[in-house]
Amino acid sequence: MQVTETVNDGLLRELTITIPQQDMESQLVGRLEDLKGQVRLNGFRQGKVPVSHLRKIYGKQAMAEIVNEIINKRTGEVLVERGEKAAQQPSVTMTEDEGEAEQILAGKRDFEFKVSYEVLPEFEVPALDKLEVERPIAEVSDDEVDEQALAIAETARPYSEKSGKAAAKDRITIDYVGKIDGEAFDGGADTDAKLVLGSGTFIPGFEEQLTGKKAGDEFTLKVTFPADYTAAHLAGKDAEFDVVVKQVEKPGELTLDDELAKQLGLESADRLREVVRMQMESQRGTYTRAKVKRQILDQLDEQTKMDMPQKMVEQEFDNIWHQLTHEMEHAGTSFADEDTTEEDAREEYRKLAERRVRLGLVLGSVGESQNVQITEEELQRAIQDHVRQYPGREQQVIEHFQNHPDAVAGLRAPLYEDKVVDYIMSVAKVTDKNVSVDELTAIEDE
Repeated sequence: MQVTETVNDGLLRELTITIPQQDMESQLVGRLEDLKGQVRLNGFRQGKVPVSHLRKIYGKQAMAEIVNEIINKRTGEVLVERGEKAAQQPSVTMTEDEGEAEQILAGKRDFEFKVSYEVLPEFEVPALDKLEVERPIAEVSDDEVDEQALAIAETARPYSEKSGKAAAKDRITIDYVGKIDGEAFDGGADTDAKLVLGSGTFIPGFEEQLTGKKAGDEFTLKVTFPADYTAAHLAGKDAEFDVVVKQVEKPGELTLDDELAKQLGLESADRLREVVRMQMESQRGTYTRAKVKRQILDQLDEQTKMDMPQKMVEQEFDNIWHQLTHEMEHAGTSFADEDTTEEDAREEYRKLAERRVRLGLVLGSVGESQNVQITEEELQRAIQDHVRQYPGREQQVIEHFQNHPDAVAGLRAPLYEDKVVDYIMSVAKVTDKNVSVDELTAIEDE
């Protein structure tokens, strides 16, 4: 085997690998000898078929298999011998001349193929113990716990029937039928629907037109579905709803006591408060972690210098751009709606792609140095968490993961990243800072 480097430009490498005709012929003969004891052909006893006859029947197929095996095996071996790691799967090209290909398959010509790839760049990981991180913490107060507990318990609020007109916070029971251009549409009708006025449960404009109505009223209200409504066939459409008001009820008092807790399936008000506090602390902890992680990634990005493997960047950009344009198409928006142009957007998202690739390489290097691993238990837990997001379709989602290893890899990657970030947090200089809930939950530009 002869290996000739034809391109060495930055991270880009191109090699020409040549397997002499004698070696190809030798491998073919060996393959046919192995085949002789396996095949059955009319007119020959098993194991007695001449190799020359087997060559006529199976020669091209056997040589094609040898060619594929050489490409798959020798490419990796060559990179190991050169002490190189490819940033992505190397690209392999062979002759497109039919005559040359026929001679190779016949074992009458050297087999030559080209391998093109980018090597992983060399870079220095920033000193992790020098990273400075400010960890924002928003403490959960007793008043906030009580307020949230009452909000959760809203479903248990007592209501009593009232005469007269419906007002804010009253609960109204209605029958309704929705129509577009005079035709009823799927999902637009209900009977004995209960709605608390001011809850924002229905589309904008619906609840407001119920205020002031009383039991027995029959009327038609007009609304427009939001442009980003989840049901695409209704988004932005004008609709009319024929409504019958059947009952109006006023809200009663909601007291945070043991009786209320029992209605929610808990033994006492103290236990209810405990559960609510745990939920709130967990939610705020998620925001805290996100902001700490963002600080870490920003510093790693700023402090890491490397040559960018362009094929990796292109693939990441293509993934980002496909998702972006798909979402814009689904929402019916354009670049002008986002106050930008396609050219400017491409430049912005290419920078994002470079950032993701750079950070991916840095985190991968840290994880490798610290032998970070994702256990099968952690992976299965992540799969189950994902499955629970699709009630009623659990089996379908499980089968999807079983049949698509790339989907499992899609869960493994963020788990790995989080474990690496956890390690970095353990060695970085972290300072806690008390902040308000608004400061903690403020959304930063991505």
